[in-house]
Amino acid sequence: MADRPRDLADRMARRRAPADGFLRQTLTLPRDEARAAARAFFASFPKAAYMSGVESWRELPGDRIEFTLKRLPSAD
Repeated sequence: MADRPRDLADRMARRRAPADGFLRQTLTLPRDEARAAARAFFASFPKAAYMSGVESWRELPGDRIEFTLKRLPSAD
């Protein structure tokens, strides 16, 4: 069975880990759930302390959002 382009992209992304020290989490959720998840993330990891942010996002069919959140591992 042939791999989908997304499968190939996922495998390639796992091979190259960013060396910038940030922890990343990629989610794919319906729009309202994505908004709630992002709010909860920023409540848990404030931008001022963790340099947290949305690294990238895109709209998918079916009103779903794929987004990557990033933050530093600890607030020093």
